[in-house]
Amino acid sequence: MAFIGALEELEDHGYRFQRIAGTSAGAILASLTIAGYSGKELKEKIKQLSFEKLVDVPVTDQLMPFMKWLLLYFRLGLYKGNKLEKTLEIWLEEKGVRTFSDLPPNSLKIICSDLTHGRMIILPDDLKPVYGIDPATFSVAKAVRMSAGLPYFFIPVKIHGKKGKCVVVDGGVLSNFPIWVWEKEGGCRRRPIIGMKLSDPPDKLPEKKIKNAVQMFHALFKTMQQAHDARYISPTTSKDVIFIPVQGIDTTDFYMSEKEKEEIMEFGRHHAASFLKRWSK
Repeated sequence: MAFIGALEELEDHGYRFQRIAGTSAGAILASLTIAGYSGKELKEKIKQLSFEKLVDVPVTDQLMPFMKWLLLYFRLGLYKGNKLEKTLEIWLEEKGVRTFSDLPPNSLKIICSDLTHGRMIILPDDLKPVYGIDPATFSVAKAVRMSAGLPYFFIPVKIHGKKGKCVVVDGGVLSNFPIWVWEKEGGCRRRPIIGMKLSDPPDKLPEKKIKNAVQMFHALFKTMQQAHDARYISPTTSKDVIFIPVQGIDTTDFYMSEKEKEEIMEFGRHHAASFLKRWSK
């Protein structure tokens, strides 16, 4: 929602994007934007969307709620994620996009984490060499669903690779800010790049309080996640990034009022406006 507000502000100033990369929530916005949706169109769709309906509980959990924690051990996640994928599929099809062949070449890059091979993957680039899958047949909605597969929250997607099934989860596990996708060696660029990141700048990130094992695990995960991206957010790069420090909102908060949605979108728009005042000079 914060991304949508920022996108709307950028579009109002005449900015258009030829190529977009994204991870997790960024992958959702990236796919819909490159498919042809404007910020205003997405704003209306989000207002009408009931987020809680995207949380699809397996039938066994509906019948026996106490079983979900036991079955989590085998399913690797609480919710199926099918409704999220279906919603994306419908929205993309409205713009004539089903597979990567429906998009201009190299216009969209989706970041995922392949836990089976222990590597970061870029879709559609890695589909053929790593999994033997033709990108022209692979669903864009499926790729985004994979990138947005929060570990333990959504059941991971399993795709068949050259050596068997591979478990793929949220790209944010390895890189939450893939601005590096569009840079050549040495940081060279062919065209201007604008990044959007849901955090403070690296030098202003709050210190982590670690007083128990749970807090240590959370800090460990965040440190691993941020370490990779921090390499690509130098003081020079930071000037091209819209930092949107959304706080007090949990990633898995699927129960929001229309007022809350509006406030978050406006928050994103405000930070984009502040960014443009200095970036366009």
